[in-house]
Amino acid sequence: MARFSRPSTPRLLYTLYTSPSKTVQSPSPSPSPSPSPASSLLLGSFHFRQFSSGNLARAKEDKEPWWKDSMDKLRNIGISAHIDSGKTTLTERVLFYTGKIHEIHEVRGRDGVGAKMDSMDLEREKGITIQSAATYCTWNGYQVNIIDTPGHVDFTIEVERALRVLDGAILVLCSVGGVQSQSITVDRQMRRYEVPRLAFINKLDRMGADPWKVLNQARAKLRHHSAAMQVPIGLEEDFKGLVDLVQMKALYFHGSSGEKIVIEEVPADMEALVTEKRRELIEVVSEVDDKLAEAFLADEPISSTDLEEAVRRATIAQKFIPVFMGSAFKNKGVQPLLNAVLSYLPCPIEVSNYALDQTKNEEKVALGGTPDGPLVALAFKLEEGRFGQLTYLRIYEGVIRKGDFIFNINTGKKIKVPRLVRMHSDEMEDIQEAHAGQIVAVFGVDCASGDTFTDGSVKYTMTSMNVPEPVMSLAVQPVSKDSGGQFSKALNRFQKEDPTFRVGLDPESGQTIISGMGELHLDIYVERIRREYKVDATVGKPRVNFRETVTQRAEFDYLHKKQSGGQGQYGRVCGYVEPLPAGSPTKFEFENMIVGQAIPSNFIPAIEKGFKEAANSGSLIGHPVEHVHVVLTDGAAHAVDSSELAFKLAAIYAFRKCYAAAKPVILEPVMLVELKVPMEFQGTVAGDINKRKGVIIGNDQEGDDSVITAHVPLNNMFGYSTALRSMTQGKGEFTMEYKEHSPVSHDVQTQLINNYKGTHAAE
Repeated sequence: MARFSRPSTPRLLYTLYTSPSKTVQSPSPSPSPSPSPASSLLLGSFHFRQFSSGNLARAKEDKEPWWKDSMDKLRNIGISAHIDSGKTTLTERVLFYTGKIHEIHEVRGRDGVGAKMDSMDLEREKGITIQSAATYCTWNGYQVNIIDTPGHVDFTIEVERALRVLDGAILVLCSVGGVQSQSITVDRQMRRYEVPRLAFINKLDRMGADPWKVLNQARAKLRHHSAAMQVPIGLEEDFKGLVDLVQMKALYFHGSSGEKIVIEEVPADMEALVTEKRRELIEVVSEVDDKLAEAFLADEPISSTDLEEAVRRATIAQKFIPVFMGSAFKNKGVQPLLNAVLSYLPCPIEVSNYALDQTKNEEKVALGGTPDGPLVALAFKLEEGRFGQLTYLRIYEGVIRKGDFIFNINTGKKIKVPRLVRMHSDEMEDIQEAHAGQIVAVFGVDCASGDTFTDGSVKYTMTSMNVPEPVMSLAVQPVSKDSGGQFSKALNRFQKEDPTFRVGLDPESGQTIISGMGELHLDIYVERIRREYKVDATVGKPRVNFRETVTQRAEFDYLHKKQSGGQGQYGRVCGYVEPLPAGSPTKFEFENMIVGQAIPSNFIPAIEKGFKEAANSGSLIGHPVEHVHVVLTDGAAHAVDSSELAFKLAAIYAFRKCYAAAKPVILEPVMLVELKVPMEFQGTVAGDINKRKGVIIGNDQEGDDSVITAHVPLNNMFGYSTALRSMTQGKGEFTMEYKEHSPVSHDVQTQLINNYKGTHAAE
């Protein structure tokens, strides 16, 4: 996983000089020519002076490589948050200020246009972001790639894929809702992929906005070591602007879309609060940064440059999370956040990524992240465009050019790059080449998401991403027989795009079964089949993906003998099945412990195949059997009649015969459910969870709300959103994610077995 190191090369630091009460225009979006290290730089009417943190003469002697400047001025960031925290609205404002779009549209736009990043009809209609759209923009001469990620828990694979390719992220928190369940999930994912982040407390214009409450929640719930970088001037409808604690200036946002920034001195009535908050910021940062701690303990005055450098060091080392504030909807606080992305988040060379060397048994290799090395790129997202498959690549090392040959390490295929584009939501711009650190898309390359491409000189794969198992299934079939082709085309495409979406056939009913991460996840796909492929599909009742497992050791000794004129079938297998130890990574293990040649070795793979096939459907309710260890200890073969088929059948029958003796149990998916309901409904909701056989594991109070955490079987959670709304007069909200499969109670097991037998007897 990525670890962050401080580069030894000189870095440019900007300090902001302005006269009090001077109106300044936002910097122009066009990239400025790169300045010489000693010069001062005028961008718009912002006056920046550059400091180099190393010796200038030394830098001139060492002649920096050609890519140094463009890599320093590159940021790959993601914006992720709880559903409805204003993530897409924030991205929309960022694109507007950087000149990428020329007018602002809201997410649930009354003008019928919808936000730029929500490019699918379905997203505009439901007002949620489903796919992560990739966009780039320029700000103060820096290039920023932004990945807009979904906030709904059913789409966590999109969030994980986006975080896998980012160097930094912005965690958006709502100033009213605070740290919500999905914020915790997203933060956990950022921690897993070691992504340095900034926090942005949004919606300060709403009733009940309290950024200090949210900051304390982030420290308590997310264990963030964080401090405010800004203090708001007024809250709710009186929210006027922000005080920058690093520069000690007040910022006001004027103009129809907040594009004019007015910089003034700190208001006199706020000086005491601002001084206290700046001291708190310095204290918190000096706890994790030695250089600042020395100055702080010696009571030296700390300049804005020293503080900025310290915050950057601590943020990149993931020891500190700076907190910014604003209201994206009211166009306040977005430009300072953009400046913070440049100042405090790392560029691609400050992040170390690891690849796995396939020639050396997946040994970890640190990638330099420079365009000088061999090409290593990861396909992190696929889309079916008008011109065929569009593949998003994050380039970790090397350069990719149009017309080059590249190798897909996962499949071993050699591919030519026919067309290279840079994406802006669903519009594209052709480019000739791209280097390490950039995010681009290629056309006409057949691959799956998570594949690694190189130039053929190395056999590296980027670490595989965690793909959670699907927890819910639906039977779907097209209404008209003619649309079968389009229907299967749609399912194939969705499977390639989304690893958590699986398609299978029910061997008994012959229906197509789709599996995914929850009700919303599958509903969205059924809806997309209807919209994008014009295929109406009927949807069966949702089914839970049960599993079966064995709880004790059981011996088997089975002889399969069949004589039917000509060559017969003969195969005998002896051994035992037992449960795998808890926490084992595999779900099925086969071990051959035969000494000697009781069964010729060429039949062993057929026996293993037979056991695997038998484990695909247990005899309790026909669901797959997991966590089972099959050991073969003895057997017998016939010189003429033994064949692979005979041994495969012997294995299948042996497994079925000893299965009942192994005391099998049914496992059901248990979900981690987090509910947030007003206090007066707490008793009703908790009672309902107990009725649904849930186990309440936590109950916290948050303002007037009660937050209940519980483990509930998925089978009892269908239609829960409607039930919760009616219990809480529409005030309750909940999120759930998969936790584990655990054994069902004895009465549920009996009921499930009887239902299964009943449906089979009816057929």
